[in-house]
Amino acid sequence: MLSGLMSRMGASRVILIAAWEGVVTPLVSLSTLLEYEAVLKRPGNLIAMGLSRAEVDRFLDQWTALADWVEPHFSWRPSIRDPDDELFVDVALNGAADMIVTFNLRDFRPADDRHPGLGIPVGRPGDVLGRLEWRPSATSLSAFRHR
Repeated sequence: MLSGLMSRMGASRVILIAAWEGVVTPLVSLSTLLEYEAVLKRPGNLIAMGLSRAEVDRFLDQWTALADWVEPHFSWRPSIRDPDDELFVDVALNGAADMIVTFNLRDFRPADDRHPGLGIPVGRPGDVLGRLEWRPSATSLSAFRHR
């Protein structure tokens, strides 16, 4: 999410636009929203994104409205190498996600090398775009710009 809000043209930005257009459906939970808020509102990130705290709040409100809410009932912890990212695994597994999208592929490797993995593909934003036939139009890009 941070990469998509920082870049105006990268694959991460296009995935945010795809969610906005209803092409992909993000999954969220209370924990993931709180994590997004904490990360996006870091002073350096606000500067890099060119957004205010209030604009981040509005973005997250809109993100929540277009996402599917997942209430994690089961946890598979420890499942990956980075315990700080387990909340995303919980949402993905409980919400039957098609893919976890991240640049930090290494963090999502199994915590135990003897375990086969999550059963959900983990890929970079460009990997998601490769799976989609949809591409944004000039109007969908302009509709997503922050003011």
